Amino acid sequence: MAVPKRKTTKSKRNMRRAHDALTTTNWVEDQNTGEPKRRHHIDLKTGTYKGKQVIEGKA
Repeated sequence: MAVPKRKTTKSKRNMRRAHDALTTTNWVEDQNTGEPKRRHHIDLKTGTYKGKQVIEGKA
């Protein structure tokens, strides 16, 4: 069975775990409706993106 030759230092352990943190989604208030929406995503309710009509919105 493999056994580590040296103890892993706190620094190396924490560097390995640096990518385990959860990321938060970025929500902003929509200028037209005032409802929260995700940045850089199409607003499915109105069908707009960057102020332009891209798809048909949900009625």
